[in-house]
Amino acid sequence: MEEQEIYQNIISNLRSIVGILDLESDSQLKKDLISICDYFENSTYRIAVFGPFNHGKSTLLNALLGKKTLPIDLIPTTGAAIYVRYGKNLQTKISFKDGTEIKEDGTKILKNYAILDEQSRMRDDVSSVEVYCCHPFLENGVEFIDLPGTNDREDRDNLVKDKLLTADLIVQVLDARKLMTLGEREQLTNWLLDRGIRTVVFVVNFINLLEAEDQKEVYHRLRFIAESFRAELPSGISNLYRVDALPALRSRLKGDSTAAQTTGLVTFESALQNIVTAHKENFKIRFSRVEKLLDRVKNIAALEGEKIIVQLQQETAKEKQKNEIKKKAEQLIKQGLEQSISQFKNWYYFPNLLERYRIDVVKALQEDTFEFWQLETIQSQIDLYQQEINQWVNKGCEFFENPHPGKLLIKLPESPSVYFPEEDLSNNNDKFGDEDIASVAIPAGLGFVLGGPMGAAVLGGASYLFNKTINQNEETPIPTTSDSFDRAYDRAARVYLAAVSQVISETFDPYHKKILTAVTANVSKSVVQQSQDYYKLHLLENLMNNLNENIKLLVAKNKN
Repeated sequence: MEEQEIYQNIISNLRSIVGILDLESDSQLKKDLISICDYFENSTYRIAVFGPFNHGKSTLLNALLGKKTLPIDLIPTTGAAIYVRYGKNLQTKISFKDGTEIKEDGTKILKNYAILDEQSRMRDDVSSVEVYCCHPFLENGVEFIDLPGTNDREDRDNLVKDKLLTADLIVQVLDARKLMTLGEREQLTNWLLDRGIRTVVFVVNFINLLEAEDQKEVYHRLRFIAESFRAELPSGISNLYRVDALPALRSRLKGDSTAAQTTGLVTFESALQNIVTAHKENFKIRFSRVEKLLDRVKNIAALEGEKIIVQLQQETAKEKQKNEIKKKAEQLIKQGLEQSISQFKNWYYFPNLLERYRIDVVKALQEDTFEFWQLETIQSQIDLYQQEINQWVNKGCEFFENPHPGKLLIKLPESPSVYFPEEDLSNNNDKFGDEDIASVAIPAGLGFVLGGPMGAAVLGGASYLFNKTINQNEETPIPTTSDSFDRAYDRAARVYLAAVSQVISETFDPYHKKILTAVTANVSKSVVQQSQDYYKLHLLENLMNNLNENIKLLVAKNKN
């Protein structure tokens, strides 16, 4: 894998981690992650000029560039990070947060967009300020950043802190007259060392205003501090320089190279060129920033992972408890349902129907009240059982959030017709066998068109099938007319009740399967594993593993 591809993988992983950690927008870690990604994507060697207001940062840069490119004054001026890049002509580009841009020749436009207002505030609509300048040092892939002065407002301090992480080399401008204030020492530790930034060159300005003895004291104090920031600088190159910025700028504007030499500017320029030449292919410069950041990312990711694990454990416990409740509820509901179903099946079991309703059917037929009786007795009883069964089904569907199977519809047989035997039927009772009777009487159940000799045979056969009270081995006496009538009603009742039992059974059996499904709990074994937290945990783990693997590849490539 090529080094550029490894860098791109690292950037991609870091950007994904920014999103998955769900950091606050003003989180320093989030800002640093975004800055380090920008830093990796920047192919030029970036030098940031850094220091408090009125320390001469912009004056020093103008001296290096040989012209008054950047705004300078006795009051704090720079209100934005100004990127100075190579261009054939001096030109300024202002980019706004709404996506629009302004380009103009020269740098006069900086007064409108890059200088602080009367209340010492920056413009909040500007996203970046770029100045293009024709200078041989910039043409070699180098750019400067003129940063706003620190120790004035918190918003500018935050801007400077973010930009420092994206620079390959920091030039810290110091005022020899008030050397290393407490704020400056804190910035060295918190903004630089703690973030893996160790490539710092210190430039002492205004030292020409001090007595010779005071100048020696300043250098003595600074050497100890500067030593902490030269580990990644080329051997034999100092990181502490004296440059009298304003005299240096004046000498450059006049073209007086001798005077420029006495200001320390030429020595400083030479050191910058040597550092850039040595650093351009130095992997450690950028990698040290990533290492420091990775430690913070790993700690935050570990805490986030532990937090997610606790949440998943809680969700798992809740899910398990919920499943146990569902199972208990399912058991109770099914027990109640099966009991109701058992009672219903027991009720429509043909022998029980026959025992319970045979006489009532005969009576209803004789009194011509059968339809009313069927509605008030059979249909009413079916409705009661169905209502009881449906109550259990409703409970199951509601509790387990299952679709309802719908209402059971049972169409009862039609009112039976009673046909009486003719007088000569006594000689014809044995014309049909049991098999013929079964095939005609029971399936016909809804309409009993049983007339003449056929009807007598069917009725006789039904009586044999459902009651078996007639002894086939004995000769059946010819019934009297009254007895024949009673037997006709009785046979009609038996066939009707057999049809009721059969119709309900054929209708209810498939419905039985549907309602059992409706009262079955949907217990998923992977609800937690499908949760957003579970996905987030595994994605975070994968991103961190990929990041570590790419870091190892990068280290290995730069060892070879």
